[in-house]
Amino acid sequence: MQYRNLGNTEMQVSVICLGTMTWGQQNTRAEAFEQMDYALTEGVNFFDTAELYAIPPKAETYGRTEAIIGEWIKTRRQRDKIVLATKIAGPGADWIPYIRNGRTTFNQKHIQSALDASLKRLQTDYVDLYQLHWPERNTNFFGQLGFVPKDETLHTSFADTLQALEEQVRAGKIRYIGLSNETPWGVMQFLQLAQQHSFSRVVSIQNPYNLLNRSYEVGLAEISWRENVGLLSYSPLGFGTLSGKYLDNRKPSGSRLDLFPQYTRYSNPNAIRAIKRYVSLAKRHRLDPAQMSLAFVNSRPFLTSTIIGATTMEQLKSNINSIKLSLPAEVFEEIERIHLDHPNPSP
Repeated sequence: MQYRNLGNTEMQVSVICLGTMTWGQQNTRAEAFEQMDYALTEGVNFFDTAELYAIPPKAETYGRTEAIIGEWIKTRRQRDKIVLATKIAGPGADWIPYIRNGRTTFNQKHIQSALDASLKRLQTDYVDLYQLHWPERNTNFFGQLGFVPKDETLHTSFADTLQALEEQVRAGKIRYIGLSNETPWGVMQFLQLAQQHSFSRVVSIQNPYNLLNRSYEVGLAEISWRENVGLLSYSPLGFGTLSGKYLDNRKPSGSRLDLFPQYTRYSNPNAIRAIKRYVSLAKRHRLDPAQMSLAFVNSRPFLTSTIIGATTMEQLKSNINSIKLSLPAEVFEEIERIHLDHPNPSP
C-alpha cells in the first residue's frame, strides 16, 4: 500500500480508501465486516462513510452504514488502526425530508446534533475527518450544469459554518474538516476565512473524478496542489461502468444499475462510446479495465486518496490491487487521446 499526508497534517492515509455506501443496502453486516477486515490486512487504513448512507438514500436505511461500522469498531477493537471519515448531509427537502426535515443548515445546532448522532452510531468519541457532504448554498454539484442564482438569505455563512466546526474540533470530537461536492469558489472561501479567523483549515475535497468526469482538473486541481487540500476521489469507476460490465446492454444480476436503474449519470450514449474505447485500450495492453481506470486516478499529483466501493470480495481485492499497477506511458497517451474525443461525458 502507498500512503499520503492528509492535507497539511501529519496524518498518513492509504491511497486506496474503503468506501462504504453499499453497506446496509447491497451488502449485509457480515459482508461489510469481511470487507473491513480484509482491507485492513492489505494496508487500507482510511474508511469513508456518511450519515446519509446506505445508498440509495431511504428513511429506513438512514444511518445504517455508520451503525455497521460502529459495530465493527466495537467488536474488532481496531479504532486506533483506521482513519475514519464521515459527513453531514446538506439540505434536501425534496429527496431526504427525514433528515432534519430536509432543511439542514451548516450552523452550530445542526452540525452538533448531526455529529453527535454519527458518533453514537459509530461507537467512537471522535472522527478523524468530518466533511460537509454537499454545499448548503445553491451551486453546481451532483452533475448539475449551468448556474442559476437563487435567493440565499437564509443560508449559513461560511464564517459561521467554520465557527461551528471549530467548536467541535476544540471539543475533541473532530480532528480535521473537509469538503465534498464543492466548487473552486467555495473551497477558496473556506480557506481564506479560516486564515482570517484562525479557524481549522479544510484538508480535503471529496468530489467525483474518473475517466468519464475529469472536470476536477479545471480549477480544483490547482487549488489541491497549491493549497495542499488533496482530492478524495469518489466514483473512480463511474458506478462500475468503467469495468465494462454494463456494455452491450448487460446488467449483471444484483449489480448497482440492475437494482437501481435510475443512476444514469455514467450511462448516457456519449459515456458508453468513451467506455468502449477505454475498455478496448485496457484489453489491448492486457490490463483489467477497472484496474486501469483506478490506476489512472491513483497517479494524479493532486490526489490524496481514491475511494473504492465493492459489493463482492472479488471486486474489493481487484480494486485494492490497483495500487500495484503503474501504467506505461503509451497507455497514458492513449487515455488523453480518448479524452480529447470524449471530454467529460458524465460531468
